[in-house]
Amino acid sequence: MDPRTAFVIMTLMILLNGSVLAVMHSAVSPDVRPSSVDWRIGTLLLAVSAVFYAVQESFPPAIILPLGNGFLCLGLALYWRSIRRFHGLPDSHWVFAPVVVTVLGLYYFVAFVPSLVARVVIVSACSCVCMMAAGLTMYRRAPPDQPKGHYLLAGIFFLVVVFIALRGLFFAQFAGDVKNLLDTTSWMSGVFPIVSGILPLIGTTAFLLVCAERLQGQWERAAATDFLTGLPNRRAITGHAEVAFSLAKRNATAFAVAVIDIDHFKSVNDRFGHDVGDQALKHIAGLLARECRGPLRVGRQGGEEFVVILEGASAANAAAVAQRLCRSVAEAPLFVKGESVALTVSVGVSAMSAKDESYELMLSRADRALYNAKAAGRNQVASSSLAGFQS
Repeated sequence: MDPRTAFVIMTLMILLNGSVLAVMHSAVSPDVRPSSVDWRIGTLLLAVSAVFYAVQESFPPAIILPLGNGFLCLGLALYWRSIRRFHGLPDSHWVFAPVVVTVLGLYYFVAFVPSLVARVVIVSACSCVCMMAAGLTMYRRAPPDQPKGHYLLAGIFFLVVVFIALRGLFFAQFAGDVKNLLDTTSWMSGVFPIVSGILPLIGTTAFLLVCAERLQGQWERAAATDFLTGLPNRRAITGHAEVAFSLAKRNATAFAVAVIDIDHFKSVNDRFGHDVGDQALKHIAGLLARECRGPLRVGRQGGEEFVVILEGASAANAAAVAQRLCRSVAEAPLFVKGESVALTVSVGVSAMSAKDESYELMLSRADRALYNAKAAGRNQVASSSLAGFQS
């Protein structure tokens, strides 16, 4: 295929593909939209650079070549910045440094020391810097639960880097008397437009996949998170507990659950209002989250009630953990407008026994133990299998 025709076809395909991203822009999550804008502008600039390549013989080389290749590198730099923004990295003007090097270098090797090889090497080097940096960012920051889109886009970047590097070496070693990139005597001139279209065409599809994965992850986290405290909600903590119970049952390992309830929570709402009640819930949720790490997992069961899953904990160990949680809350009052609001919790603990057939049975026993802790005076721990523990 004639290189000029290939550039025209590539331009049309890039513009069509970029229009898909423009249509999908409003569908991506708000935190991704700045990244999407950069990617869309970068795609448009790559299309513009393809037009400049196609018409380069109709304009003075000292103007058309720096502009065309400058647009190419600027588009790739915007891809790099798009990837950085996608991952919340701080903006940096250094991403545009390859663009400046490309434009100045090309102008020098067109106007003062004409050299096609030097021009190809400069453009190849600057393009590879942008794409390699973007690819490494995608690869290193791929989320462990949804890495496919990240790996696909990183792979596309790396694939184009390899081709551009080989193209630079080809022209450096075998270009001979090739005058420009439209010269039909070089097979590389015909292949370049086609391979160059991989990034804006397939890459844009991969970018949309990554955006979709981000949105799906946000939906899943929202569905599993309590909106007030940020802890796993009842659905999420129950799902985790059921899996942990099944594993403990199958492997004959220890497992326990603790139900935590804020003492006199209604009086806090009545005295200070529901806003302070919400602050109290978030305050205690933060304390529990700080204390529950490793095999401990805490979630909000509903209202003023929390559940802690204790994987690998015996009855005695679970009671000791519950005592620590109870004490931590009692020792950290909530301050509201300079006033100290004392908060305490009661805890019911249930350890798995051979007779337990489900997590629900354990949770029911922990609820009864919690009732015993409340009846015994609150601010303490009670177990379904051990005597109450005063906090």
